[in-house]
Amino acid sequence: MATVVNILLVIDAVIMIILVLLQSGKSEGLSGAISGGAEQLFGKQKARGIDLVLHRGTVITGTLFFILAFLSAYILQ
Repeated sequence: MATVVNILLVIDAVIMIILVLLQSGKSEGLSGAISGGAEQLFGKQKARGIDLVLHRGTVITGTLFFILAFLSAYILQ
């Protein structure tokens, strides 16, 4: 069972890396890094089309990653 969970964890991690790398940058430079998070948080920049699919996929794979990581640690105890 631990082997199956660890294999799923690695597959999920690879998929999450691919999804993050496929996403387009929201802003340029250091000023964008500071203000970009606030704009995303308060809804000034809405993701549309493929960016929305990539964003949702990243959230789902990230959540699945944490669940599998906790499950893997629980099985090893």
